[in-house]
Amino acid sequence: MPRIPTLGALLLIAAGWTWFVWLTRIGNLFADDRSTAFIAVHVGLAAVSVLLAIPVAWVGLRLFRGASPGG
Repeated sequence: MPRIPTLGALLLIAAGWTWFVWLTRIGNLFADDRSTAFIAVHVGLAAVSVLLAIPVAWVGLRLFRGASPGG
C-alpha cells in the first residue's frame, strides 16, 4: 500500500481528539453534581468511543508510516 501521510495524519488527529475530549469530559463529570445514571451513561459512551478510536489510530499510524493496514 502506498504511503498516505495526509489520511494517516487525519486519522491520528481524529483519534487523539476523541481521547482528549472524552477524557476531559469524564474528569469534569466527576467534579459536577450529576445523577448516577447520567454519569454511568456518559462513562459508557466514553468507553465505547475511546475503544473505537484505538483501531482508528492504529490504521492512521500505519498509513502515515506507509505500511499496509492489514498487516
